[in-house]
Amino acid sequence: MDPDSLSKAFVEHYYSTFDTNRPALAGLYQDGSMLTFEGEKIQGAQQIGAKLNSLPFTQCKHNVSTVDCQPSGPAGGMVVFVSGNLQLQGEEHLLKFSQMFHLIPTPTGSFFVFNDIFRLNYA
Repeated sequence: MDPDSLSKAFVEHYYSTFDTNRPALAGLYQDGSMLTFEGEKIQGAQQIGAKLNSLPFTQCKHNVSTVDCQPSGPAGGMVVFVSGNLQLQGEEHLLKFSQMFHLIPTPTGSFFVFNDIFRLNYA
């Protein structure tokens, strides 16, 4: 699979999981992974999972507008940049967001999230 197809498949999987089964997201990270969420740095799969599960809403829907990717490093990693809108349950206004993932290949042929940076984009 080419990097564009891989990154789009990852993005679809990530946001589908976030929107329907957020606790399962911890499995996409490893102990050395880091999430920067609105400026707060969290390291480790368990801690990242706890942060994502502690967000103050139970349901949301991500609508992805763009997915850009670049190869990263000699080991076959990828940097994926996403922009889009986030719809929280009960809210009429969409929230614009940007998110960057640095994906690293695993020995089994899949990828894990090494770095993840998320920001809401305020007008």
